[in-house]
Amino acid sequence: MAEKNEFIQRLVDLRLKKGVSARDMSLSLGQSAGYINNIENGVNYPSMTVFFYICDYLGISPKEFFDTDTANPTKAHALLAAAQGLSDEQLDHLIAIAGDLNRA
Repeated sequence: MAEKNEFIQRLVDLRLKKGVSARDMSLSLGQSAGYINNIENGVNYPSMTVFFYICDYLGISPKEFFDTDTANPTKAHALLAAAQGLSDEQLDHLIAIAGDLNRA
C-alpha cells in the first residue's frame, strides 16, 4: 500500500511541477478526461504502456520517475543541457554555486 501511495504522490508532484491539470494531462495522453484523476485517487494504476507515455509526457525516464532524490528531473535535464559546452572553469563555478545552494 505504501508503494501505491508513493507512486500517486510522485505523479501528483511531477504533474504539478509541469504546471498541468490532471484533465489536460489525461487528454494529452489520449485518455478520458478523468484518467489521471482516477490514478491520483487510487482508483486504478496505469498500464505499463501508459506509464511509459506518462514518463515521456513529463520528459523523464521511468528511472527518474522513481528517483525521488531528484525533486524535479525535468529541471535537472535543463541544467545538464545548459552545462554542456561550458569550459572546465565555468563548470567548476557552476558546481560551486550548486554546492552553495545546497548548503543554504
